[in-house]
Amino acid sequence: MAKLTAKQRVAWDKSRDLNAELREALADAKHGRWSRKTEFVPLADGRMRRRVTRSDGTIEKDEVIAAGRVGIVAARAGTGLSQSQFAQLLGVSVRTLQDWEAGRREPSGAAQTLLRIAASHPRIVREAVA
Repeated sequence: MAKLTAKQRVAWDKSRDLNAELREALADAKHGRWSRKTEFVPLADGRMRRRVTRSDGTIEKDEVIAAGRVGIVAARAGTGLSQSQFAQLLGVSVRTLQDWEAGRREPSGAAQTLLRIAASHPRIVREAVA
């Protein structure tokens, strides 16, 4: 899709039926259809490959995650939570979580403990959110 001008964007927004879009998305989820899927594949050297694939088969993102960051990314991926949900659960900002996942910052001792628990017991973490 080509980039829209501001005027085109306003016209497009006005023509949308958000209720219909939401109903369609819920029906897709109910029937197991997806628009984007994230797969994590462990590599032999401790790193992990993250691949985001669209439903049409195109690969949106394909990256190798360093071994040091794998624990953080795997903990969140195992729970199935979004970055914002996972950050809220840990009591940190989304920006802090993004910095941890990108390797720009290291979690504190307490946060590392919570991340280990999330990685070991994702079901319990999902229950805590519900």
